Amino acid sequence: MKKVAALFIGLAFSGMVFAQRQITVAQDGSGNYTTVQAALDAIPLNNTKPITVFVKNGTYREKLHLDSTKNMVTLRGESNTGTILVYDDHPGKAAPTGGTFTSRTSHSFLAIGDDFTAEHITFSNDAGFTAGQAVALECRSDRAVFNNCRFIGNQDILFLNSEKSRQYYYKCYIEGTTDFIFGAAAAWFEQCHIHSKKNSHITASSTPQNHKYGFVFDHCTLTGDTALHLVSLGRPWRPYSKVVYMHTTMGPHIRSDGWSDWNDENRKATARYAEFENTGPGAATAKRVAWAKQLTPAEAKLITVKTVLSGWDPSGKVK
Repeated sequence: MKKVAALFIGLAFSGMVFAQRQITVAQDGSGNYTTVQAALDAIPLNNTKPITVFVKNGTYREKLHLDSTKNMVTLRGESNTGTILVYDDHPGKAAPTGGTFTSRTSHSFLAIGDDFTAEHITFSNDAGFTAGQAVALECRSDRAVFNNCRFIGNQDILFLNSEKSRQYYYKCYIEGTTDFIFGAAAAWFEQCHIHSKKNSHITASSTPQNHKYGFVFDHCTLTGDTALHLVSLGRPWRPYSKVVYMHTTMGPHIRSDGWSDWNDENRKATARYAEFENTGPGAATAKRVAWAKQLTPAEAKLITVKTVLSGWDPSGKVK
């Protein structure tokens, strides 16, 4: 009887939570759950109504997964420096199912459900500087918004992994070493701070040939560790890689030629790299590679959130 009563209370409590459409996670037991994954697991499959998971400050060392049918979820932290979601998987580390992790399985957080929003959260992979590809966030969601979030790690930190995905980043902080923003999605980065920790490459987009846009950085700030002076704006993971920087402040760590062809001469003819009205010591265009484009005002005017994200414009919903 006690087990039945407990089950009834638990079901009633769960119903109350979803009636309120908010779940609270707190490590001290003051919320509905003490782990983030437990809260994500509680969201019903084929979800069709907005639901918020509020995560109180704390360091949550969990490998997290938001299922493909758990749509319309907002993950909101108490603060973007105090609410930390972190794990340390990386290639070479033994996987519990046998073998070892790869870059595609190393994510600390995997988001697949559509209409996903994250606010005031740190996503981190702390495998270490020499660990190789170690993803903090892999996002396959369509219409994903990241507002005032932080992405912390080294190589391959932010994986925008779906050519069907549209993603919007607003006032986020992203730091890493090599190819730390990469993938096939269409993504708009607005007023983001991007920090390099190695003389390497910021982006490695794999934009499909038939997609007009890949990554766009608008009014962002690029900084680097003091000793750096050979950081490229990007290199083409796939031949038709598309990246644009507009109205962005570039520090002295950006190399004068701007871009890399990934040691493949053929990609100079197909990669689609462009800049417009950038500023700062790293923005000088005199020595840029000949196969990157400097946009005209008329061309730049056509590049908007709505056009890049194929008719979807979430910019008015963030602050």
